[in-house]
Amino acid sequence: MVLTLSLHDSRRADVLVAQELRTTPQVPLHQYHDGFGSTCTRLVSPAGALTVFSNAVVEDTGWTDEVVPAAQQVRCTSCRTKRCCTLLGSRYCETDKLVDKAWSRFGHTPTGWASVQEICDYVHHNVQFGYEYADATKGAWGALEEGRGVRRDFAHSAIALCRCMNIPARYCTGFLGDMAVPATGAPVITGSWRGSAARRDQRVAPSAFAAGSKAVRGPDQRIDVLRLERRMS
Repeated sequence: MVLTLSLHDSRRADVLVAQELRTTPQVPLHQYHDGFGSTCTRLVSPAGALTVFSNAVVEDTGWTDEVVPAAQQVRCTSCRTKRCCTLLGSRYCETDKLVDKAWSRFGHTPTGWASVQEICDYVHHNVQFGYEYADATKGAWGALEEGRGVRRDFAHSAIALCRCMNIPARYCTGFLGDMAVPATGAPVITGSWRGSAARRDQRVAPSAFAAGSKAVRGPDQRIDVLRLERRMS
């Protein structure tokens, strides 16, 4: 299994009490960084129940992301090489199936902040949320076709549409109110990552967790407990 449940390196300076992933029963854990800069933990799960848990205290201002309506879109040709992967299609962001739809719907929208906001608003108003709509095989195309999904489907849909419009976008997971592991999109506007949430019609706080894929990847095994404690200062 591969777990992307660790704090992103960009927030390491804010850690007051160190985080350490542990398991019951204990198994060897190996960490590495993926192409998105996320810390991944690799393990071989034994048969039976496996508990994965961690404790950490992270200092955070609690401020929401900056709102910059005048922010302009970075031209695709000026995109940093390391960010090119955030323009590509993926298993859950099927840009090849959505590119025509994206350009017909958003092709006349002013570029930059307005374009990202229009995409988020579109997903927000055209996808119905419901836990019963969860489907591990569903991607952005399926969510938009069905018009329903769970939190990750909102993020996948917004990210896929942004990428179709040549806006670098990545998947992030973190904490927001009653959401245990919400999904948000972080497009690049004026050279910086900007947090955007299609699930809720509001700005979001910068996430302490950032991942380019599912938080847990591996065979269809049951994870009984995932405990993450935090303190916002």
